[in-house]
Amino acid sequence: MFFFGLGLFLVWWSLHQIPDAEWNKFKEALATAHYWLILPVFLILASSHIVRALRWRLLMEPMGYFPSFPNTFFAVMVGYLANLAFPRLGEVLKCTLLARYEKIPAEKIVGTIVAERAFDVLCLGLLFLLALILQFDVVTGSYQNVKTLQSQHHGSTSMAKMIILIILALAILGFAIWIFVTGRWKGVLQKFKSIIAGIWEGLITARKLKHKALFAFYTILIWLLYIGGTWLGFQGTNGTATMGLREAISSLAFASIGMIITPGGIGAYAFLMAKVLEENGIEYAIGVANGTLQWFAQFLIVVLVGSFCLILLPFYNKQKTHESR
Repeated sequence: MFFFGLGLFLVWWSLHQIPDAEWNKFKEALATAHYWLILPVFLILASSHIVRALRWRLLMEPMGYFPSFPNTFFAVMVGYLANLAFPRLGEVLKCTLLARYEKIPAEKIVGTIVAERAFDVLCLGLLFLLALILQFDVVTGSYQNVKTLQSQHHGSTSMAKMIILIILALAILGFAIWIFVTGRWKGVLQKFKSIIAGIWEGLITARKLKHKALFAFYTILIWLLYIGGTWLGFQGTNGTATMGLREAISSLAFASIGMIITPGGIGAYAFLMAKVLEENGIEYAIGVANGTLQWFAQFLIVVLVGSFCLILLPFYNKQKTHESR
């Protein structure tokens, strides 16, 4: 709820930052937007999810697991769907789903997810580095703007985080007392060791990859599709159509942070993209309009494809079981 609330706050804040004199420009940007571009952006970003599923399968091969592509893709999309409710919830759910339908230990899949996210963090860092090289003043200026916003609302955010940490600490303490009082601590400890061992085995799969070049190709392709989708998204509004690949790289770098801090990037994605576009000479109102449309295209993919995969998952596996008999 905290992250969802933060997202709603950022939606309100990003709109509240539009000066009264620019509201007509915001409305005009949305009214004259080229909504047909949602379809090619949809296809580009959907392709990135397909490549992500293919890359995830490569991480499971060194452990001797070869899940079917449909189940892997279904799990990825359902995971994204779950992330709309709570950040990173989808990572747990997609491991659970794949473990259930492909008979793979869930703790080992968690390890591959950790390894996959490590590569994504590395790529995001490289993207920021590339943005700094291409647009140093824009990146530093955007950072200062975001930092100023954070300092203005530091008090309320810190209080909310403190409350969450206290509740979490009390829950952990209560659970610890319960397992010791009931004498179940030995079983819990053994289970914990098993989970850690499984996670570690999944984590080190990156060192044992059989197709390292293919894994690198998939990783690069994923981020190229993200950049391409962002650039194409600029063509959706008249005020941002002049933005090129440099601006797409800088915008994507900051907007990606928004996907991490709020469910599905709600509020944060459009706000951070608008701040980068503002540093590139685009009026804030138009930047918010474009960022909102780009976020909506991604949201639409997750809701439509994710829901379809959630429905199709049990039917596919029922048919798969029937054919194997």
